[in-house]
Amino acid sequence: MSRGPVRIAPSILACDFSRLGEELEAVGKAGADWIHIDVMDGHFVPNLTIGPPVVEAVRRSSDLPLDVHLMIEAPERYVEAYVGAGADRLGVHAETCPHLQRSVAQIREAGAKACVVLNPSTPPEAVEWVLGDVDQVLVMTVNPGFGGQRFIASCLPKIATLRRWIDERGLEVALEVDGGVAAGTIGDASRAGADVFVAGTAVFGADDYAAAIAGLRDEAERAR
Repeated sequence: MSRGPVRIAPSILACDFSRLGEELEAVGKAGADWIHIDVMDGHFVPNLTIGPPVVEAVRRSSDLPLDVHLMIEAPERYVEAYVGAGADRLGVHAETCPHLQRSVAQIREAGAKACVVLNPSTPPEAVEWVLGDVDQVLVMTVNPGFGGQRFIASCLPKIATLRRWIDERGLEVALEVDGGVAAGTIGDASRAGADVFVAGTAVFGADDYAAAIAGLRDEAERAR
């Protein structure tokens, strides 16, 4: 299987929430491929963010695919709520799902693409057995809970391992990275095998969103 196209997914965690609709319109016009939404519960990660009503508001404000990342305990309780709110892709952490294959099936049955997520300290073997059941794998390249953190380069071999498994098995699985993605790191992540890149401050912290997205895309494509 050939790799999918480079996709840039700005994370609204870094946007100006007082201007949410305007920010979504701006990154859409600037060339974003997906919108990434970080959901945190204050338990699994040390922060508290948003619930389904905000996802609904984002859905009303953007036609882009919504890539919703559940950094929460017992995510199976909320799958239908987030898919119903507008999530096109829904990610759950392998660390929070004792019945991971069941959770993946639940997401698909609800009508969304299923994504499994790995923290930096979690080995790729934790999701190897469900690769044939998912649409996407997200490798966290920071410890989740806060934006603006430094990229953890030691996660690169994990990305490369997952890329190899996906290719060897002929799977159509998007390989995403999230955390510290910026001009100086996106090339390494792309070279390792990622094809979807979540960028928060690298986009929303820039003066020119279009230039920031184009620059990230160019670096990722040149590194392939």
